[in-house]
Amino acid sequence: MARDVVDFLRERPAWRLYMVSDVMSGLRESLDWQNTLSMRSAYESFFRETAWGAVFFATTYLHPMSAERMAQRLHALLRFWEPLQCARYLFKTPGDAHTLEDLMVASCDWAMDAWCPGEDAPVRERLSLAAERMARATREDCIEAIFREMPRALAHVGKLKHRDVVADPAFQRERLATLDPRAFERVSGALTGELISLLLDWDHELGLQ
Repeated sequence: MARDVVDFLRERPAWRLYMVSDVMSGLRESLDWQNTLSMRSAYESFFRETAWGAVFFATTYLHPMSAERMAQRLHALLRFWEPLQCARYLFKTPGDAHTLEDLMVASCDWAMDAWCPGEDAPVRERLSLAAERMARATREDCIEAIFREMPRALAHVGKLKHRDVVADPAFQRERLATLDPRAFERVSGALTGELISLLLDWDHELGLQ
């Protein structure tokens, strides 16, 4: 399977998962890019009921990446776990084919680290636990998951003019408390990339003060 536009073995039969997002782009274009959120949600809900759709939405960082939405995506994947184990997967860069477990570690290690840290269990069990915790998470649960993932975000964020300030947990907790429900939902899943964007926003805001 390929992610996005990666396709290393065009001559061999495979699920071309990047085509899922191509269809979504075409649907948005047909609506002239207006009021597409409900369409996107319906499209995702439908295709998560297929094995290849479940893989796509669990491994592709497609907004929204909230705790609630990620729980739905992981639960969909877990429903198809046995048949999906029969396939081998290509992910991001050329190399050896991955097992399903390899794929999920490569794509969703952040979810397992943020939502079930320190668990010494098989990948399937950790994903199931992460999904269950995401599904019933309170705002405070999400904040604790965000804090667990913040060190990785800080390690990959690059240059920050006010790193000491934005890396301070007290500052982070204060700023997270000020996020409105929509902005908080965006980061509630604790995806590393979303947290990097949040750190950059905070750093920029500090520079304007």
